[in-house]
Amino acid sequence: MQSTGTAVQRPAVLADLVPGTLVRDVALVISAALLTALCAQIAIPLSFSPVPITGQTFAVLLTAAALGPLRGVAGQGLYVLLGLVGLPFYSEGESGVDVILGATGGYLIGFVVAAWVVGVCAQRGLDRSPARALAVFTLGSAVIFAFGVPWLAVVAGLGPAEAIALGLLPFIPGGIVKALLAAGLLPAAWRLVGDERGRPRDGGGPDREEAH
Repeated sequence: MQSTGTAVQRPAVLADLVPGTLVRDVALVISAALLTALCAQIAIPLSFSPVPITGQTFAVLLTAAALGPLRGVAGQGLYVLLGLVGLPFYSEGESGVDVILGATGGYLIGFVVAAWVVGVCAQRGLDRSPARALAVFTLGSAVIFAFGVPWLAVVAGLGPAEAIALGLLPFIPGGIVKALLAAGLLPAAWRLVGDERGRPRDGGGPDREEAH
């Protein structure tokens, strides 16, 4: 009896379940940028800090895990670019180079880097269980603050302790909530599409099933 092999491609991230190639990817990147812009308008100004509480981090984490590293970075890069050229996409409808060079500019740069980190982790299947997803999203949030807090210190002329007090500590509770929400949504989405389709690929290549 002759054996035949059938290659079965496993989706690396949720976006791979959407049919299409270039058109799909462009649409997903634009959607990630628009979702981040929308969540940026969910903002709570803090009287003691130049950095508001926003929903941006949630959008960054969610889209990066769903799209993977390249599309995730492209989505956040497009978001930053559209706000830079004048669209009111930053928090509280702000835009322009002054925001990038201002107290919150480091967080925007951190969005792009965090999208890569979270996307790589998701590509390796770490967004499939709530516990692992929570660890990934906590890491992504930490990356954002790792860029945002030092930038705030330099621009505002703050010492390390002041920068942490104004640019990190007030945002920890909200960051935990956003990470928990994202960590619940991604594994739930994988369960909806089914374990068989959501199983991560070994070694980054396609799994192979052979029928005899």
